[in-house]
Parts: sequence; C-alpha cells; structure tokens
Amino acid sequence: MYNELDGKKDMMAEQVSTEDSVKSQEPIEIEKVEETAEIQEEEKVQEPVSTIESKTYELNQEPAEKKSKKEKKAKKSGGGIFRKILTAACCGLCFGLFAGAGLFVVDKIIDLTTVPVEEVYQTNGKEVTISKVEDKKNEKVEYISDKEVTVVTSDYSDVVERVMPAMVSIENTYQEKINYWGQTFTEESKSSGSGIIIAQNETELMIATNNHVVADAVKLEVTFIDGSVIEAQIKGRDADMDLAVITIPLSNIPDEVKEAIAIAQMGDSDALKLGEPVIAIGNALGYGQSVTGGYISALNREIGLSDGSKGTFIQTDAAINQGNSGGALLNINGEVIGINSNKIGGTLVEGMGYAIPITAAEPIIGELMNKEVKLKADKVGYIGIENPITVPDELVEYYNFPRGVFIRSVAEGSPADQAGILNNDIIVKFDGTKITTFEELQEELTYNGPGSEVEIVIMRQVEGSYVEKAITLTLGKRPDDK
Repeated sequence: MYNELDGKKDMMAEQVSTEDSVKSQEPIEIEKVEETAEIQEEEKVQEPVSTIESKTYELNQEPAEKKSKKEKKAKKSGGGIFRKILTAACCGLCFGLFAGAGLFVVDKIIDLTTVPVEEVYQTNGKEVTISKVEDKKNEKVEYISDKEVTVVTSDYSDVVERVMPAMVSIENTYQEKINYWGQTFTEESKSSGSGIIIAQNETELMIATNNHVVADAVKLEVTFIDGSVIEAQIKGRDADMDLAVITIPLSNIPDEVKEAIAIAQMGDSDALKLGEPVIAIGNALGYGQSVTGGYISALNREIGLSDGSKGTFIQTDAAINQGNSGGALLNINGEVIGINSNKIGGTLVEGMGYAIPITAAEPIIGELMNKEVKLKADKVGYIGIENPITVPDELVEYYNFPRGVFIRSVAEGSPADQAGILNNDIIVKFDGTKITTFEELQEELTYNGPGSEVEIVIMRQVEGSYVEKAITLTLGKRPDDK
C-alpha cells in the first residue's frame, strides 16, 4: 500500500541527488541559471515549506539569481560611466564660461569706480614711484609699488651728512651786567648757539640765527664743519620774530673752508602735517653739532613770549636744548622747515620743542640780509636823547610800564627835539626793529649813519595811560664829531 510518508522521502531523495549533481558540474551559463530559477520557483509553489529550507549552497558562492542581477547591472554600467564623465566635463565647461563672464563684468565695474594715481616719493635719496588706486565706491586705497624697496624709516644719516656742511656753531662774547651791593659791574661772558648758512653774494657769506643768540654781542665767532673758527658781524636783527642774520666777508674765509661748506635748502613749512618726521641739528649745550629726531607735534601753536607778546610756532618732540637755538629743523628731504629756539616755551616740559616756521621767517630774513653792515663808532648817527635807560622789569610787572628805553631828557635842537620826541617818552621800536633795552637801541644805531631817515615808535603817557606814536626823524652827526 502506498504510504504518503514514503512518497515524501522519495521526493527528498531525488532533490538531494539533483543538488549533488549541480555541485559536481561546471558553472552553468546565465540562461541555464535563469531556467533553473524558474523551475525552482514552480517547485516553491508545489513543495511544502519544509522543502525550501533544505536548499544548500557552497561557501562564498552566491545564488545564481543574485549573480545574474549583478552581471546585468555591470552590463548596463559600462555605458553609464562614460555618460557621467561626459556630463561632468560639460558642467565644468559651462561653469568656466559663466565664471569668466562674471569676472569680466566685475573688472569693468572696478575700472569705472577706481582712479589710478601715481606718486613719487624720496627714499634714502632715491625716487620711488607708487601707484595709488582709489576706490571711489568703497572708499578704499591700495598702494602698489613699481619696484621692491627696503626702507629703514629711522635712518636719516644720508640726509644729515648732506646738510651738515650748511650748519655752524656760534659763540657770543658779551658784557654781562652784575648788580652787587647796589653797584653795577660788567664782566665778560660767553654763550653758545647755532646758525644756518643761507646765502652768499659776491662779497659775504650770510648766516641765519636767533636774535637772542647774538644779542649784546661784543664779539661773534662762527665754527664751520671742518672746525675752522672765523669772526662774524651782525647784519641785522628782528627782536619781534627772534631772528638775526650775521655775515662774514668772503675775503676772510680760506679756500678750503669754502669747499667744505654748503648753502642750506629752504622748504615749505605750510605743507607740514601732524606726525611728519623731522630732524633737529644744533650746537646743543655748546658741545658742537648734534642731531636729534622726532615728529611734528603741533602746527601754528600760539606761545606767549617773555616780553608779553605772542607768536605762532611749530611744535616738535625732537630734543631742542640750550645751544640748539638758531639751528635747523629739517624734513626728511633735508630742507629747512623751521629755525629752532630753546627760548620759546622754556624748558619746563620734556618733549616739547619749538621752531619758527621758515615760511614766516623767510621775508624777515630777506630784509635783514639787505641791511648795511655795522658802522664804526665814529660813523654812527645821532638821535639827541640824554641819559636813556632800560625800563626796569619791576616797573613793567607792577606798574604796567611799556618795555623799552626810557628817555630822561631830550637835547635841545637835536634831531629828536626837532621831530617832537619828549622827556619821559619810551622808545619801543627803531626802524622796524623791536627795542626792549638800551643796548638794542645802540645796536640798531650802528647800521645807520648821519643823514639816514628812520622811524621811531614811542609810547607816551596821556591821561594816565600809554599811547603809541610813530615819529620819523633824520639822524645827525654827534656834537663831538667834526
């Protein structure tokens, strides 16, 4: 009798034998794998679930169904890689075209909004061209140099070397008055200062300095760069601007000194800017020429002076000490932009030095250069005032007297008498030069001989207050002159 269980065993035996034959055979082709898979699929429908679990595969051998799918995919991917490469190349080309067009448009916009400007600068004695591109839209500035330049901004040794031959030291020998136990004595004293060689004509060499450097001088000696010492004379002074010009006859200057010295080049102090570097050269403390450096700290600084007046000066942090007065304040091109003065502002604060702007000083210096050289004592003109004295500081400070020369009396019939000068008048200016002492008045008279017409400004007391009055007179001969 047919047993159902035996039938199932026979079917399983056939299946096992079929699988063993598959293992022993060579790998079948794709079409056969597909056919077998279809047969197996039909068997899955007919066989019980338990027959499916009995299927086995070799180690690392994939089912024919999966292998066939990968192979199909590999066939399709052969053309897909080529298409991807082609697509990427096309995208890159398109991107490059669009990027180039964008840069071209941006460049044209920049050209419309920027303005190129070329500027030439002096660097260690050489010219360097800098292209400055100003962006009008974004308000930016870009600097492009036409060459590679290494600059050490703190080294101005070449500038100093070039201008030093135009600098001199000045020694002033003068008579100092000393009040001792009510008695006035005089003794010889010396002071030091600096000067700048500014001009030379056919007969003389002219040097600019401060008025207070040469005031009350009995003898002036100038030391040049080679160490030569030559005596000089005062050409002209202006107490208001604290300027003076001294001169040396060319005939007194040896040829080797003429070859060693130079004429200073004037600059433009009106073009200065805050923070601009400057160089100060002078005979500091009388030890000889020395160099200090700094920056422009302030422009048009108004400073009160010792005589009560005010002036406008350049302020710098370059060290300006005693002896520097009359020396040069230079820009980095070696041009004189100011005349240093230790007297201005005093020395109470460190790092604050002052100089007279050269633009304001030049006209005054020009006038002083045109003055005549001092006359000998027997050739000096005569005013006709008797027993004049310098107004004491006490009267100026406590009683508001003008600073100048007090006239005790006027000689009868003298030029002063004829011009209308009265007793107790105070002379404050002579022929355009400010007068604060009797010695200054005597100094100015040495430039004017008999017959010279001069203007004298006096302060006259009217109803309890002083009033300024200008008087023109013609100098005469001294009564003892023949």
